[in-house]
Amino acid sequence: MDDAVFVRHAESEAAARRAVGGDTSLTDRGRAQARELASELAALPFDVCLTSNALRARETADLALETRAIPREIVADLADIAFGSFEGRSLDEYRDWVVAHAPGESPEGGESRVATLRRLCRACRAILERPDSHVLVVAHGLTLSALMDETPRPVVAGVQYASWIHVTREGLESAVARIERWCQAPSW
Repeated sequence: MDDAVFVRHAESEAAARRAVGGDTSLTDRGRAQARELASELAALPFDVCLTSNALRARETADLALETRAIPREIVADLADIAFGSFEGRSLDEYRDWVVAHAPGESPEGGESRVATLRRLCRACRAILERPDSHVLVVAHGLTLSALMDETPRPVVAGVQYASWIHVTREGLESAVARIERWCQAPSW
């Protein structure tokens, strides 16, 4: 891999209700965001598109690439955080729980932030090993914030739907190493 573009999926039905999780379709607004994304990415070459298994990520990729013959693959390690007992509940309720708990703690039946970020690092390490030169990745807000933020935060804020970042191989290697260091001694 020489470079990659990481995209947060467009607005989904669950997101519009401010609920966490849920494998819901894009809203009309989300479909418009994904089509706008197509315009923004039109000049960039891609050899492959990798998505999480979430419907919202796959639909975003399909709409953003609908005029381009780019192969798509689902990468399980790109999945959104497993919200466990918070699945389908209020985003604010989940955020309150995250702020009040250590990053290594998991909600009942769910996944901790540390586990999620370790999984993301595995996905990124696998992307770095791919023979494809230019990779498009459609995933979730935590993916983008983890790659951009100096240290992981309890609340993913400011990552707009259908927003994207472009990273070089060196930039992705550096971000993954930084996240891995944080996972060794995580703290908010």
